[in-house]
Amino acid sequence: MSEINNANWNYPTPIWFGLNRTSEIMLALDELGINKPLVVTDPQFAENDSFKKIIKKLSDSSIHFSIFTDIKGNPTGKNVSDGVLKFNAGSSDGVIAIGGGSALDAGKAIAFMSKQKENLWFFEDIGDNWTKAITENMPKVIAIPTTAGTGSETGRASLIVDEDTYTKKIIFHPSILPDLVILDPEITISLPAHLTAATGMDALAHCLEAYCSKVYHPMAHGIAVEGIKSIKDNLVTAYKDPRNLKARSEMLVSSPMGSTAFQKGLGAIHSLSHPVNAVHDLHHGLTNAIFMPYVIKFNQPEIESRIILLSNYLELEDKSFSGFLSWIVDLRRQLSIPHTLKELNIKFDFDSLAEMALIDPSTSTNPIKMTLSDMKKLYIDSYEGNLN
Repeated sequence: MSEINNANWNYPTPIWFGLNRTSEIMLALDELGINKPLVVTDPQFAENDSFKKIIKKLSDSSIHFSIFTDIKGNPTGKNVSDGVLKFNAGSSDGVIAIGGGSALDAGKAIAFMSKQKENLWFFEDIGDNWTKAITENMPKVIAIPTTAGTGSETGRASLIVDEDTYTKKIIFHPSILPDLVILDPEITISLPAHLTAATGMDALAHCLEAYCSKVYHPMAHGIAVEGIKSIKDNLVTAYKDPRNLKARSEMLVSSPMGSTAFQKGLGAIHSLSHPVNAVHDLHHGLTNAIFMPYVIKFNQPEIESRIILLSNYLELEDKSFSGFLSWIVDLRRQLSIPHTLKELNIKFDFDSLAEMALIDPSTSTNPIKMTLSDMKKLYIDSYEGNLN
């Protein structure tokens, strides 16, 4: 797009997109009938000028609100339960979740769990427990992402760490999907370059794994392709020129495209990431980026023809499978993403991590059926930098 045109659309939930759309927060609250919102964000963004402007809008009105910021980079069950206590103590009737994936996931889970009698882990995405949730008078959620990557703003799940088992669990229910999303590229300008890179690679991982999944979902498949193209065309620009609002806008839209696309499934990139995120509290987008080329190479026997088609659509100079893999590696280099796990200077227990990765929900839709030895080898290859 040559210019940024404000627009509203509804897919998969109402989205208000464009410049300065966060100034319409009072209109959003009125539309959803929220009178006492709990504002959920992470402690870092709570100090951001953009956040303070939104809070001033609320303060200048007659609305009653409270703020909750006790959220880790990988939000925990305790973060959610503490948020529910804050929600109930303030007699809140809705949530404004502002921030990256951690704040959005926590905010969605807080709103959902404020009505439940079962504990949080009862609603892990296993079996049909989600059908037993209490859904009457569910609090409305407004999601305002400050990063372009997780796509949590259009997701029906929250990823929460169970600190007792050091596992990252998917808490699922259709009602977790936010009721309104505000995509304002101006609020992403202050995002540090390394987070622009990591979250952008997270969006790419979502789109790419959805594209490679064998699950039949043609709508999600098409969205994944367009998401990859948008990320190819804009991520490096957003990283190198953070005030380029056109690139920021395109990335901000590609993020919910990724989370919409992965209704089609994910794969081993996420299977490998979730355990190291939970055990070592590493950034999810960063680890997705590190694992990406190793998983692509592992899946080559099943995805090569599909990757060649994608390479043609992306107009890569080398449209072969190896050319695509080289593009991924070069993209990471331009974004200063480490090539190996070894560069993180952390001691990993690959035996236990591999066991956790194998049973991760993302494993089931990887293009190649995974074994325990496959998972361990991928961890070792990612640590040593083996792409052969």
